[in-house]
Amino acid sequence: MTAINRKHVAAWASYDFANSVYPAVIQTAVFSAYFTGTVVGNEAGAGDFWWGRATSTSALIIALSSPLLGAIADMAGIRKRMMALYTVICVSAVAMFVTLDPGEILYGFVLIVVANAGFEGALVFYNAYLPEIAPPGKQGRVSGLGFGVGYAGSIVGLLVALAIMGQPPDTSRLDLVWLAVAALFLGLSIPAFVILPESRGNQSVATAARIGLTQFRRILGEVLRDRQLRRFLLAFFFYIDGVVTVILFAGPVAETTFGFNPSERIMLFIVVQVSALVGAFALARPTDEWGPKRVISLTLVLWIAIVIVASLITSKAAFFAIAVVAGIGLGAVQAASRSFMAALIPSGREAEMFGFYAFCGKSSSIIGPFVFGTISGFTGGDQQLSMLALVGFFGLGLVLLQRVRDPVAEGAR
Repeated sequence: MTAINRKHVAAWASYDFANSVYPAVIQTAVFSAYFTGTVVGNEAGAGDFWWGRATSTSALIIALSSPLLGAIADMAGIRKRMMALYTVICVSAVAMFVTLDPGEILYGFVLIVVANAGFEGALVFYNAYLPEIAPPGKQGRVSGLGFGVGYAGSIVGLLVALAIMGQPPDTSRLDLVWLAVAALFLGLSIPAFVILPESRGNQSVATAARIGLTQFRRILGEVLRDRQLRRFLLAFFFYIDGVVTVILFAGPVAETTFGFNPSERIMLFIVVQVSALVGAFALARPTDEWGPKRVISLTLVLWIAIVIVASLITSKAAFFAIAVVAGIGLGAVQAASRSFMAALIPSGREAEMFGFYAFCGKSSSIIGPFVFGTISGFTGGDQQLSMLALVGFFGLGLVLLQRVRDPVAEGAR
C-alpha cells in the first residue's frame, strides 16, 4: 500500500478521540483521586495501595488474554467487532460507578478492573489497524495524528467534567460525570465502528480460538528469533511501565501530596493534554524522518529528568509546571512506540503481533503500579519516594533501546 485512505484514517483517529475521554477523567484526573481519597482513604497510602492493585490486576488480565484475542481477530476476521465488544464492557462498568459509595473498596476494585480491562482490550484491536490504514513511510504521522486527536478528546472530556462539577467543585455531581464519560466514549466511537473495514479471516470464531490457544508459544518463539523485535519489546516493557504508572498515579499525587482540589486537578490535566497534543503533533514528522528510536530516546531522557524533579519539589506551581513538560514527552513516546512496533512486524500479522505488543505493555504495567502502591502503602503515603523509583524503569528502557536497529531511520537515509 502506498496511498492513505483518508476516510479510514479519519474514522480510526475518531476512535482515539472517543476513548481518550476515559483515561483523562477516570484513570487520571477525577476517578483515580475519588477512589483513593474517598472510596478507600489515602491518609496513610491505603488508597494508593488499592489503586495500584486494581490497575495491576486489569493489566494482568489484558496481558494474558491479548495474544489469544489478537489471533482470533486475525483468523476469524472480527477485529472491529471485538473492539466494539470491549468498548461496551468499559462504558458499562463506568456507568456502574454511580452505584459505588465510600467504603465499598472491593466493589470499587472490581468495577475499575472491569473498566480498565475493557478499555485496554479495545486498544489491542484499535492499534492493529495502523499498519492496515497507513503505509510504512507515513505510519509515524498517522500514529501521531491518532494520539494528537486523542489528546483533544481528553480535553473535551475534562471540560465536560469541569462543567458538570461547577465552580467551586460540587462532588455530589460525580455520578453525572461518570455517566457523561460513558455516553461520550460510546457515542463518539460510532463513526469508527461504521466506517473502519473489517479484517479478512477464513476461520470460525471457535476454530480461531482453538488455534489461538496453541499459537502463543509460536508467537513467542518468533519474537525471540527476531532479534530487533525482541530487543525493542524488552526495552518497551520497561519504559512504558514508567509512563503508565505516572499516568495512573498523577491524580492521587496531585490531590494527596500537592493539595489540588477536583477543579484544580481538571484544569491541570487539561493543560497537560494540550502539551501532550503539541508533543504528539510536533514529533510526528520527526518520527518518520529521524526514526522512532531517536524520538523515544530523547523523550526518555526527558522523563528521567521530570521524575527526579517531581520527587523533590514541594509547591503546586512547581508540580503544575513539571506536569506540563511531562505532557510533551507523553504524547511523543506513545505515538513513536506504536510507529516503531508497526515498522517491525511482518505484513498480515498486525492484530496478532499487536496483541503481543499489548501483552508486553500490560505485563510490565503490572509491576510499576504495584511498586508505586506498595512503597506508598509501606511508607505511610510517601508518594514522592514512590515516584523516584520510576527512574529505574525509564533508565533501563533507554539503555536497552539503544541495541535496536531502526528500519524507519535506515529507510529515510
